[in-house]
Amino acid sequence: MAGSGKRRRVRGSRVVAVVAAVGAVGALTVTFVSGGGRGSASAEANLNDFVPIERVAANVPTPRLGPNASKGVFTVDCGTNRNGKFSPDNPVAQPGIRNGAEHLHDFVGNLAIDANAPDAVLAASGTTCRNGDRSSYFWPVVRIDKAVRANLDPQALGAVQPTVACPRVADRLPAVPASARDSVRRDLAALDRQLASANARMAASRGRIDQRLNQSVIGALRAERAETINQISRTMSGAGSRPRSLVSLVECEVSYDGLHATHSAAPATASGASPGVRCPSVRDKLPGVPASALDEVNRNLDLLDQQIAEANERLVTTKGEGGPNFALNAIVGPLQSKRVATLDRIAIAIGRTAPRPQGLEALAPCTLDERPVGGQPDGNNGGNGNNGGNGNGNNNGGEKPLPEPQGPNLELPNNTGRIVQPSKVLIEYRGNPGAKVTAMPRFLRALTGDAKPTSRGPANARATWTCSGFADRLSDRYPICPDGSQVMRVQDFPGCWDGRNTDSENHRAHLAFADPTTGACPQGFVAIPQLRISISYDIPRSVQLRGQYALDSFPEENHNPFSDHNDFVNVNSEKQMRKIAACLNEGHRCS
Repeated sequence: MAGSGKRRRVRGSRVVAVVAAVGAVGALTVTFVSGGGRGSASAEANLNDFVPIERVAANVPTPRLGPNASKGVFTVDCGTNRNGKFSPDNPVAQPGIRNGAEHLHDFVGNLAIDANAPDAVLAASGTTCRNGDRSSYFWPVVRIDKAVRANLDPQALGAVQPTVACPRVADRLPAVPASARDSVRRDLAALDRQLASANARMAASRGRIDQRLNQSVIGALRAERAETINQISRTMSGAGSRPRSLVSLVECEVSYDGLHATHSAAPATASGASPGVRCPSVRDKLPGVPASALDEVNRNLDLLDQQIAEANERLVTTKGEGGPNFALNAIVGPLQSKRVATLDRIAIAIGRTAPRPQGLEALAPCTLDERPVGGQPDGNNGGNGNNGGNGNGNNNGGEKPLPEPQGPNLELPNNTGRIVQPSKVLIEYRGNPGAKVTAMPRFLRALTGDAKPTSRGPANARATWTCSGFADRLSDRYPICPDGSQVMRVQDFPGCWDGRNTDSENHRAHLAFADPTTGACPQGFVAIPQLRISISYDIPRSVQLRGQYALDSFPEENHNPFSDHNDFVNVNSEKQMRKIAACLNEGHRCS
């Protein structure tokens, strides 16, 4: 099942019909793409999205091994998410946007990761992996909802206005030097204007999904944001405070979250969502910082991030301990005391050579986010740590918070039913059939598949579905497996790297898939350990036959099986990654 940049999917008549329709009208306004995207949102999957696995033709190439092949396999055991770290964050594709996925993910490995966690927090996190790997591996959950064949009416797009959501930049910056403050503020204001212009263009697709318009708007906005964000980085670096990883904030998304307005997320039962601490943002509240105080202020801003991450990790690892007030007394209270001291150090550092900032102590209190069903976060506490909510340049843009998981099943709009615990998760780093591999860089971000093939187009989508015992085929539809066979998702990540970058403006360009038959990487790329994640589920055959299991998805995807995807952040140490590469190059099987 070697990775491939080309789509390997079952090309049934429904896909051909879409291609023919697109060719006929000369536009990419679609009604569906390989299932899903029916111009509506529903808790139901479509019965046409299910296929007996025996009807799927063998389609997985077996590459011939060359003389320089790296034949080994390195396996990592990170469990099956029995600790219950579920989140609707998209830390790779939508950093800084809380609940940006609008669907739930299983997380294994890194315990601290969320939409806002910086690299230093990831490196210090605990992990579920037995070998100490702190990498983060996460994928959409699968649910069983036996009510979906009831008479549930799908809600049409109707007058829904798509909007553009971008990562907030102001809250991801280090301390802004006083000499650069005015310039940075102008550039942050420019980001807001760019976003407003993009949203004005989106008015042309009210009530429909238009891939071509979406690509045009996002492409133009990406170019503008890249230049503006690069200018912020140049300005701040020249003044002595170099930002890190701002490239991850360039990409924006078209959102159809207006569909949520007409859907209830879950029954009115007590919330089962994992709690988190919510603290006021700090970075965007500081004045311009004197050059002499930059290093100290930045150290303390990073410490605020670390304190939040440690508190959230403790909330996961101590779940159910100590009675109803344990989290408030043992976690939130001590966190506030730490923040008071850290904020005071920031004020003192600035006050040595400039007016001391007033009122920072008001940013110390945090709350435990245990809202009742339907509750939304306070707009002033929109993010974790020092990061704000779903805003973009200078402010939150008045955006409504995205939905929170609700009820004992952590349900979201249209993503309802019981979450199916994977029976097995196999994480493998694999060699290249034609070349030796180079170690991955630490903090490499990677995506495979596409969560939005309907609204973005299917170019990056990948067939992932199969059944145990049918490793020679992958489908873009949900499989119906024979008795005794498990439902499986096999997700291959790109195995080629540009040799320089750990992320890119669209979160994809720094990586590429190798040729599926030879393993050759594109020109300018080198082979790296190719990550494969195989997830197995025990799903009753009766549920499969009735179409009652489905993937969590964005609202416009309608549980489209072709929207399956997986995300990864490499937090292996450099020493460990060299060990993995050596294992593969020497042809061993290691763990």
